[in-house]
Amino acid sequence: MVSKQSALAWLTHAYHDLQGAKTLFKAEHYTDTISYILQQAIEKTLKAIQGYKGLSIKKTHNLIELYELSISDTFKLDDDEMAMIALATTYYIKQRYPSPNKKVISQEEIKQVLDFTDELFKRVCAHLNISMDEVKALTLT
Repeated sequence: MVSKQSALAWLTHAYHDLQGAKTLFKAEHYTDTISYILQQAIEKTLKAIQGYKGLSIKKTHNLIELYELSISDTFKLDDDEMAMIALATTYYIKQRYPSPNKKVISQEEIKQVLDFTDELFKRVCAHLNISMDEVKALTLT
């Protein structure tokens, strides 16, 4: 059963993450922190589609798995977009814990993922026929 309310709740949280990532990027904050927030924004955006479709929300941070399990049949991403999804998945899995092999994420890479996340968010809202006004109406300042 379709649940616009569930989708709207997920999109509101995704919007908070996305706006936070934009603010931190503009302030030239630490890229590992921004990368984690971007991964969360994408995860919640994809889960909004699951919620809209009335599916149970898979408890995973693997964005590829989320996409392939229940979204790919109705919302298509091309190869370049899937590469962004794969990259953002590593931000949760590899960047959250100390590691001697941890790489520094460049500002350029963060900007690419930030732009992708922003565009994905807008596309999902349009796909679900949810306006930015509806999302912002639930956003606390």
